[in-house]
Amino acid sequence: MKIDVTLDPALKELLVKVLAPGETEELRSLLSRLEEPERLTGFRDGEAVPLNPEDILRFYGEDKEVRVQTLRGDVCTVRLRLYELEQRLDRRAFLRVSHSEIVNWKRVTALDLSLSGTIRVTLEGGVTTYVSRRYVKKIKEVLGI
Repeated sequence: MKIDVTLDPALKELLVKVLAPGETEELRSLLSRLEEPERLTGFRDGEAVPLNPEDILRFYGEDKEVRVQTLRGDVCTVRLRLYELEQRLDRRAFLRVSHSEIVNWKRVTALDLSLSGTIRVTLEGGVTTYVSRRYVKKIKEVLGI
């Protein structure tokens, strides 16, 4: 297999183009790895817990660690920094809302814009968090408001 990387500043996101002489096992394996969602592992009470990104409500900093809260209300620790998670996760689903928090926008049930200078975000299960002033403009652009 040969790999050719071209950097194009005009691109808005990563584009992967695969050229192959035909359908092979190597091609199928490569495509399945590219299409496979990011796998994450949480840790709770000394045990590793596999995490499905679709089941995650939010990541947040607490006690100098990064925690993850799931739809079931489980909370565990991940061994990645928030900026590393931001790079690895689907940017269409997960957005940074403050210096210490990333939320899953697919799990947002309500936004309260009536607060001055910030936005209250309600997630499934009634979990609430706030967009910090620093991130309000970015979030409003994403939401088209």
